[in-house]
Amino acid sequence: MRDSTATKPTGTRLRLMSEVIAEIKKVTWLSRREIVNLTIIVLVITIVVALIIGGIDYGFSYLIQFFINR
Repeated sequence: MRDSTATKPTGTRLRLMSEVIAEIKKVTWLSRREIVNLTIIVLVITIVVALIIGGIDYGFSYLIQFFINR
């Protein structure tokens, strides 16, 4: 025997989708200019952090090699 609670009626799914669409229409989306500016900020910060971490890694590698070869 099939459990009727395991499946949802099609009307419930359609209502859910219409509610999702209604909520998406309420969202305040960023302008193209804001998206570009924020993307540039993220890229710059990513590059700066990568350079800092790379510098720290290089420094530790140099110190380790210095003490090993000593």
